[in-house]
Amino acid sequence: MRMRSRALLVLLLCSLLAGAANAEPSPDPTYKDCHPGDKAALLAFKAALGEAYHFASWTPDNPCCDWYDVTCDHFTGRGVGLPVFQDANLTGTIPSALAGLPHLQDLTLRHLPRLSGPIPPAIARLSNLSSLRISWTAVSGPVPSFLGALKKLTFLELSFNSLSGAIPASLGTIPNLLRISWTAVSGPVPSFLGALKKLTFLELSFNSLSGAIPASLGTIPNLSGINLSRNRLTGAIPPMFLSKSSDQVYLWLSHNNLTGPVPAGFAAVEFAHLDLSRNALTGDASGLFGRGKELQYIDLSRNDFDFDLSAVVLPEQLYFVDVSHNAIHGSIPAQVASLSNLQFFNVSYNRLCGPVPTGGNMERFDLYNFQHNKCLCGAPLPACKK
Repeated sequence: MRMRSRALLVLLLCSLLAGAANAEPSPDPTYKDCHPGDKAALLAFKAALGEAYHFASWTPDNPCCDWYDVTCDHFTGRGVGLPVFQDANLTGTIPSALAGLPHLQDLTLRHLPRLSGPIPPAIARLSNLSSLRISWTAVSGPVPSFLGALKKLTFLELSFNSLSGAIPASLGTIPNLLRISWTAVSGPVPSFLGALKKLTFLELSFNSLSGAIPASLGTIPNLSGINLSRNRLTGAIPPMFLSKSSDQVYLWLSHNNLTGPVPAGFAAVEFAHLDLSRNALTGDASGLFGRGKELQYIDLSRNDFDFDLSAVVLPEQLYFVDVSHNAIHGSIPAQVASLSNLQFFNVSYNRLCGPVPTGGNMERFDLYNFQHNKCLCGAPLPACKK
């Protein structure tokens, strides 16, 4: 009886193993074709932009998750990413068919010189969009206020287009990152940007922005990069500007009409890159330098700064220094010759005296880096008098 039970158990195990061996493999959970609604929207998007080479693989017979530059969620089959870029044959306006892609998270339209017209309201229906890049196109019109309806948007780039008008207040709902550059945006720098406490990088260069820099902009704790260069900004840099920053900071304020001194609080800011050139700033900027700082790039040229350069300790990581066209006095610190990363050094058009330090990377600089000072001497300038 016991032997018969064992035999039955062996037969049962063999049967189970045989069934497992012959069973069909588990289906692949990833989708090869996207949702039918997404596929229809993508085909309508393609039809509106002509037979551009970019869409060569976009045919009804091919699974749309395999189409060039279409990204699908592997488990739902919904289209989540659409980067379209670098196609000179793509012609037309941004299709409203995009509204048929409700799960889209990333939309990129870049380097499309024949893409024109305004940004359509259909984009406001992409409620899951977290990243929107429309740059290097012929898109025109105002920066639309309806972009503020995209509550999940964290990255906005609208650079190198023909957009115009003021920056709408509705953009104050974008929580993490804002980038709008190289457009014809005008008006003041919006003070509401200071309420974006998660903002990390603000790019508003090459515009026609005017007025003062709002003080609220410099109190954002995570802001590590601000580019407001090449605008028409006036007034002083706010006293508490960037006072809340705890990380390395990159700041561009060049080519404006800013006046007054550099805020005293800048001495405590960990700048990695600082460009204040071509303004009308005055006073003592020596606090921007100092031992132990992480400063790598500093351009103070074409202002009216007045301080003793010989009392300055240059940060060891500096590779670019331009303090030309100011009223700086004293002498060039001998320490400059020991800066191993130094690639550019210009102190011309100041009131400096004494010998030009020799050795290290100083040997690469010529007359133009030191000319038009009060009494600098030594190579590459005329020899010092004994």
